[in-house]
Amino acid sequence: MAIGLPMHVVVLADKSTPVSQLPALFCQGLCNQLKAMQDNLFMYYKGGQFSTPEVYHFSLPGFPHLITTVYPKDKSEDELESHRKDLHCKLLLAPDRPLLRRANRFMFADDPNRSVYLTNTHVGLPPSGVEDGREYLVYGTYAYHHYMQDHMDDNGWGCAYRSLQTICSWFRHQGYTEKPIPTHRQIQQVLVDVGDKAQKFVGSKHWIGSIEVSTCLDQILDITSKIMFVNNGAELSNKGRELAVHFQTQGTPIMIGGGVLAHTILGVDFSEVSGEVKFLILDPHYTGSEDLKTIQDKGWCGWKSGDFWDQQAYYNLCMPQRPTMI
Repeated sequence: MAIGLPMHVVVLADKSTPVSQLPALFCQGLCNQLKAMQDNLFMYYKGGQFSTPEVYHFSLPGFPHLITTVYPKDKSEDELESHRKDLHCKLLLAPDRPLLRRANRFMFADDPNRSVYLTNTHVGLPPSGVEDGREYLVYGTYAYHHYMQDHMDDNGWGCAYRSLQTICSWFRHQGYTEKPIPTHRQIQQVLVDVGDKAQKFVGSKHWIGSIEVSTCLDQILDITSKIMFVNNGAELSNKGRELAVHFQTQGTPIMIGGGVLAHTILGVDFSEVSGEVKFLILDPHYTGSEDLKTIQDKGWCGWKSGDFWDQQAYYNLCMPQRPTMI
């Protein structure tokens, strides 16, 4: 029996390490990885059959370097749960969120599965300027979904759909689901199937709001959401502490809808001293190319003060609650 072993070795080296020492480091890394693959082969040997081991690297909170592990190719995430629990315990990782699922793996620049969408567009933004403020931000990775992507002209009506897609991308990137990002038509069909909309809604250009986004998250991903209601945009400036708690405990993007517009809140900068708050906004109304500099410089992703919101319109915020799982 012959089994191909797809090696992928990463080694930790100080920047002052002489190039002449790198071959020895990689040889040791190869030996360590072969031993890990051997252990994995025997661990999952069953019925005279071996399962091909695959190598995954992870960038984990609290670790200054990548962590490497080996999983059998033909085992599902559910079948690997006890394996991951053991690794979480050994590495002292949080026991309530996915960190070592395949979807959590570190993506190298040449990874064919790397997202075609921009991710974490807020990274690199200047500070908000809130005096004595503390930033409370989205946890992990999300993709920026906006108008005109995917060969879909939704300019003028699809902002809440795009915000929902961004939220779904967060749950995919964090390993909570392997389901694909829903299309506009699939979102509309879900709302028809639950009796919220008539059949003619499918294929239309009708808006959706926070309640519909919550319904879709429940039906598509089995994710529950809290809904926060505010009477007008001015009232949002009084919600800094509540939003900070959300990002501390849940870490999920928030979809906010009011008037005729929808946006995604990625975080807040909140001062316990003054009560001042600024909102980190991802704007789905952007229609340009995937140009991070333009997106940041023109404010499509950026810090906004309370006067960003319509002071007369009421708002609903869909605040997804992450499941407890690993």
